[in-house]
Amino acid sequence: MVDQIYSLAGKRVYVAGHTGMVGSALCRRLAGERCTVVTAPRRQVDLLRQAAVEGFLAREKPHAVFVAAATVGGIHANATRPAEFLYQNLAIATNLIHAAYGAGVEKLMFLGSSCLYPRLAPQPMTEDMLLTGALEPTNEPYAIAKIAGIKMCQSYRRQYGCDFVAAMPTNLYGPGDNYSLSQGHVVAALIAKIHEAKTNGAPEVVLWGSGSPLREFLAVDDLADALVFLMTHYSAESIVNVGTGIETSILELAHLIAGVVGYRGRFVCDRTKPDGTPRKVMDISRLTAMGWQARIPLEEGLRLAYRSYLDGCRRG
Repeated sequence: MVDQIYSLAGKRVYVAGHTGMVGSALCRRLAGERCTVVTAPRRQVDLLRQAAVEGFLAREKPHAVFVAAATVGGIHANATRPAEFLYQNLAIATNLIHAAYGAGVEKLMFLGSSCLYPRLAPQPMTEDMLLTGALEPTNEPYAIAKIAGIKMCQSYRRQYGCDFVAAMPTNLYGPGDNYSLSQGHVVAALIAKIHEAKTNGAPEVVLWGSGSPLREFLAVDDLADALVFLMTHYSAESIVNVGTGIETSILELAHLIAGVVGYRGRFVCDRTKPDGTPRKVMDISRLTAMGWQARIPLEEGLRLAYRSYLDGCRRG
């Protein structure tokens, strides 16, 4: 394992987007780091407003920042709200990164996503595949905004010497996810859809597309652990992939979720709907060489996610 180069002990650590799936997982993980976690609700600081962000960081004086705030969603959300995905993610990235530089933040971690890689990138995708080909059209606005954030981190490191780094998580799931059928990512949307089918006694569940696209799924608490590891063990311009390296088809995922939920119906693939990128798995050799690897198996993680979904249903 590589040596620790930055300590969070005794530091003020701002988690932007602390109420989201990634942000809340980071807050759970940071509880064991002997640091002071700084958070702020939207009513206190609007991340879309540059002056508000600059004023907040100037007052709070965090030593480290995790940029976990983002406007996110699945294929349907990206297709129907492209302007929101482009503008809001650009604003969040530019405001936080520039304000962190202005406030003298010691270290910043920016989150990209595996969907930032070219649609037909060679598989598994290595970090140097970024910007080598056309993006997946169904999430292009989001990807462009996030790529801009990565390039800002790299540029501020080059020009100003800022210790800003960027990680590229694969598809995420877990507690705190958005379980909306129309706006959620694939794991959360399928959990909600299959639970609803079980509750209503529906004999079948319709899946978007062919069911054949291959994806890699990472439990959000594993991601939080990886981000803290990178914050304390990594400092370089290059992005770092974070994932499991294990591929699962959408149809296989649906069957795994059905087993967790206890649904016994069948699945029908609606091939008139888009598949998105046909295959998406990341090369995680850079991260594993540093000494980190995921610990939560997919089925175990799905059980935790389903439990979180049920808790949310009970709270109304």
